[in-house]
Amino acid sequence: MGLSHRMQEIITDTEKAGAWAAEQRTNFDAASGRATELEHKITELEADLARSARLTELNSVDYGKVLRAGSISETPEDNSEKRAAEYERTFGSYIRNGLDNLSGEQRQLLLENRAVGPGQVTATNTAGGYLIPPGYRAVMTEAMVAFGGLYNHANVITTSTGNPLQWPSNDDTGNVGAILEEANVVPAGSATIGTNTIGAYMYTSKLVLVSLQLLQDSAFDLDTWLPRKLGERLGRAQSTHFITGNGTTQPEGIATNSTNGVTAASAALSYDNLIDLEHSVDPAYRASGTCRFLFNDSTLGVLRKLKDTQGRPLWLPVPVPGMPATINGVQYTIDQGVASVAATNKSVFFGDFRAGYIVRQVLDMQMARLSERYADLLQVGFFGFTRLDAKKDDPRAVRSLVHSAT
Repeated sequence: MGLSHRMQEIITDTEKAGAWAAEQRTNFDAASGRATELEHKITELEADLARSARLTELNSVDYGKVLRAGSISETPEDNSEKRAAEYERTFGSYIRNGLDNLSGEQRQLLLENRAVGPGQVTATNTAGGYLIPPGYRAVMTEAMVAFGGLYNHANVITTSTGNPLQWPSNDDTGNVGAILEEANVVPAGSATIGTNTIGAYMYTSKLVLVSLQLLQDSAFDLDTWLPRKLGERLGRAQSTHFITGNGTTQPEGIATNSTNGVTAASAALSYDNLIDLEHSVDPAYRASGTCRFLFNDSTLGVLRKLKDTQGRPLWLPVPVPGMPATINGVQYTIDQGVASVAATNKSVFFGDFRAGYIVRQVLDMQMARLSERYADLLQVGFFGFTRLDAKKDDPRAVRSLVHSAT
């Protein structure tokens, strides 16, 4: 008998009996614990699939087209794939051995594809950074998206530059049509078109120090370890801003100035709170089938203890393999950046996050190698940097649950 079927059977038996017997409660709790283990495994698999899809998208990019003017992409013949592989090999050699140990051709290949900022010169090894090749970018991106569940359900767009990006906005929900009497003039109905702008903040991983012994050890998988560490650090910073970023010196978080759909007790959640939160989002969004809850893991623990008016648990286990567990029949996403259940906190969000939140990332990630700065420690410093911004798109698509102060 399947785990889900057994739990449903227990619930049915208690409904017939009109109350929960001690044995039934024990059996249900045991099954619930096992279901939690399965849910965590499914969540990990879903995250793996999302990362795999993202990597497939990245790998489909014509790498030659994102390199700067005058770079290897401008060879007469169509050999960008071959040249990209050559760049990746050169980049790996640069990481292990530094710029001084590269051939003149290899140095030129790197110098043609580096980031130069104010006050930086391409002749200095420690200034600027070099464009990360596709293999490194794939590992770094995989590590970045592992943090923060919101990213996996937002509208993610990728651009090759970080210039301010604008798109129109319009809220026409207050306008309605009218009956037109014969021979009368058609009445006017104003429509206000606004503009949204999204930029690109520079994120850095801060320094990662690697000993010369490890750099010289060919058995050490530096090509995977280093970009993963850089990606994890970038991912932690970005995922926090996706939730609580201030929108002025950081990306705008989903919780920043969000529209509250429900006010709950200071340190509690109820079945009615979730129902009210769902219905605070317009049915036009709920009908899409893409709405979901967003909260952290401790809040999930609170919600799993809730019952509906008939005493049935709101959290339902995985019905069949491949299907997610639900809260009140609705899918949910765990994001540890969301606040826990406490006074004045926004602990639960509900809505269509793909319509309500947009993430803009710039494709060309860079990495710099500091060869001399830590030479007396026999270490080499590395740091990655990339540009990204995020903000709410359609504020009507997502609503938050906020707890009262008392």
